[in-house]
Amino acid sequence: MTLSPQFLDEIRARTSLSAVIGRSVKLTKAGREYKACCPFHNEKTPSFYVNDDKGFYHCFGCQAHGDAIRFLTDARGLPFMDAVKELAEAAGMEVPAPDPRAQAKAERANSLYDVMAAAQAWFEEQLGGIEGADARAYLERRGIKDATRKRFGFGFAPDSRGKLKAALKQFGNDKLVEAGLLIQPEGEREPYDRFRGRLTFPIRDRRGRVIAFSARILGAGEPKYLNSPETPLFDKGRTLFNIDRAAAASRDTGRILVVEGQMDVIALDQAGIAEAVAPLGTALTETQLGLLWRLAPTPTLCFDGDAAGQKAAVRGALRALPQIGPGRSLSFITLPAGQDPDDLVRSGGREAMDALLAAPEPLVDRLWHHERNAEPLATPEDKAGLRRRLLDHLATIADPDVREQYRHDLLDRFSELTRPPQREWKPREWKKSGPQGSRFAQQRPTSAQARAVGSAGLGGHTVQAVLQGLLRFPAAIADHAEAVAELPLREKPLASLRDAMLDAALMHGALDQDQLYTILVDRGAASLVEGLRRQTGLGFSFNRRDADPERALRDLVLVIDTLAARPGLDAALDAATARLKEMGDEAAFEEQQRLRAARDEADRQLATLIESDADI
Repeated sequence: MTLSPQFLDEIRARTSLSAVIGRSVKLTKAGREYKACCPFHNEKTPSFYVNDDKGFYHCFGCQAHGDAIRFLTDARGLPFMDAVKELAEAAGMEVPAPDPRAQAKAERANSLYDVMAAAQAWFEEQLGGIEGADARAYLERRGIKDATRKRFGFGFAPDSRGKLKAALKQFGNDKLVEAGLLIQPEGEREPYDRFRGRLTFPIRDRRGRVIAFSARILGAGEPKYLNSPETPLFDKGRTLFNIDRAAAASRDTGRILVVEGQMDVIALDQAGIAEAVAPLGTALTETQLGLLWRLAPTPTLCFDGDAAGQKAAVRGALRALPQIGPGRSLSFITLPAGQDPDDLVRSGGREAMDALLAAPEPLVDRLWHHERNAEPLATPEDKAGLRRRLLDHLATIADPDVREQYRHDLLDRFSELTRPPQREWKPREWKKSGPQGSRFAQQRPTSAQARAVGSAGLGGHTVQAVLQGLLRFPAAIADHAEAVAELPLREKPLASLRDAMLDAALMHGALDQDQLYTILVDRGAASLVEGLRRQTGLGFSFNRRDADPERALRDLVLVIDTLAARPGLDAALDAATARLKEMGDEAAFEEQQRLRAARDEADRQLATLIESDADI
């Protein structure tokens, strides 16, 4: 049975090599690698190293070298297929059933590497010939040095429909078409060369094998860049340009950069920044992000400073959100308007790029700035729209701990942005209004009144009522997540239950009662939930099973919003009372009275809801 290279690469990508080897070999952490005494020969000083990022082991003593499959076959003596099945089972993958057609395809893929290697050699030869003069002149104008040209394998495809086909005729037209080097027109017409009159450079896989080509037109015309079509060797969504060289460089720098175009990669490499890759005409995919995270915990996206480049950066951020976790995120740099990395290093050298890379923007900042600036914030509806967009993004984050940190961070920023400006207080003088003294003196509250600041907060009865209401109407959790998060719960177990409800709603969206119950039980909150379910006589409509559902939900939302606003109201009232004590100013007194009236109105509203429940 023959397995496809893509399947084997997927197994390697999903396998922690150190975990496989660590089952039988004692490994010791050594920087970003692990070391041990070699299992293949006797030694007292460790010379056997395991690198999870690269996915292979190497012994500097006996030169043993390989990946997870090779280790199982060499160290444990497993047959190849048994080794593959063991790794696939651990990775949650199914080994494809034997398929003669798949076996034949895999055999053809192996021979296609020879085809691509021959095409690369021929393109390089043409660049050095007479017909390659214009391509060489283009490289010189772009400032591409000979060493860079050789390092990246620049070549030239003559402007001919059949020269490559003739040069590689020993492989046959069918293989050249399958490799993407020839175009097969419909009907019985002869195939012809795909790349014509273009500067070429190879696209390689992680092992450095040529799997496709990118070709740039030298004069006017479209497309500017032409890539190979997808073939048995080349899947553009699973490939990054320069991944083979950037992977090695990233081990020294501890970072990996993502730029938009292949020429940006090449310009950065020539400037001394070798750890750069580029997608191949598509937005970053989940597979490409996985490749990047194997090289560095926080890849940096360096897309162009124009609107299209910044949109591409945001798309990358949104694509990454479901997969981020501790030690797995993204960062961003914004290039000067109208410049790409190639322009930047041409004008300012490596120092200009290093200056930007020294202070990258975290993913949470890029997400916030994008949404904050996406729409005007002139009306309550605009602000509600911003909050809804932020909550929608939070719901996509799979890791619960990271999601909770993002929720606090983004909603804190939202609250700061939308908080009404505080009225600036300025001392004012007041005249006497009669024999009894100033009008202010007549109205000045007693010290007992000044200390009568609302401090009821959320007592046990009210807490139980609100949480029971959320258990009955779980859809209200996601719809009013910010207010629910702001509820000032005093008792830690009940606050933890509230947070678990928020996590469930943000993760799964709208929930019904049974779904929420199952999630909370899994979180270890069964006793609290059952206790709340058994509570009776809590006094609000949303705690009564015979209440009108629409009215009950409306009352629940009103209670949540009122209670969530209470801490801020109490804090403002405290501050006004303190100013009143210190300054004896009428403006402070008026502010205190206004805030006290607002607090009393909130209390009255809650009391009305409780009292009206008797009439249901």
